[in-house]
Amino acid sequence: MKKLDKIDGYISKARPFAQEILSELRKVVHEYCPEVEEGWKWSFPHFMYKGSILCSMAAFKQHCAFGFWLQSQMKDVHGIFKREAEGGMGHLGKIQSVADLPSADKLGAYILQAKELIDSGVKLKKAPALPKARELNIPKELVEALKNNPVSEAVFENFSFTNKKEYVDWLNDAKTDATFQRRLETMLSNLREGKVKEWKYQKSKG
Repeated sequence: MKKLDKIDGYISKARPFAQEILSELRKVVHEYCPEVEEGWKWSFPHFMYKGSILCSMAAFKQHCAFGFWLQSQMKDVHGIFKREAEGGMGHLGKIQSVADLPSADKLGAYILQAKELIDSGVKLKKAPALPKARELNIPKELVEALKNNPVSEAVFENFSFTNKKEYVDWLNDAKTDATFQRRLETMLSNLREGKVKEWKYQKSKG
């Protein structure tokens, strides 16, 4: 199984707790899908199968994330998918240690399921167009900032509509340019760590 040097470097530069998690995830993916090819998209590791994204992983300051490209069409047979309300990027919630991971055989079953979907020709369904009442009034400054911050952009795009709206409304409510800029910098920093806007509240509740 060929491994990508760039992913070796990504893991080695991650924090010690994250190195263990990422290495374990990588091992399980290769074990259950030997044909997988490692890739690099949006500044974090992806695993490709037959030219399609199978799954991906990422490391942040205090947690890791792992997700399946076709998760919306997968069956959660072992109940490992976390709710969007828990925040963060990916589908296994905020992974802070190897103990937070499903067992290898359970995660492997999902990898096989995702692989079978690709084999069957299943593609990611396009999200239905949002009604006007649910459109986001994204300021042009945020659009430009996300273009220059691919990690933050990838995290933002993976958030639910509600989590996106919380950030966008917060920016649009700024009364001065200085306040807007401070909020934008905070938002980009939070996104790089996979945090929703109300992450502090969620932590205190958890």
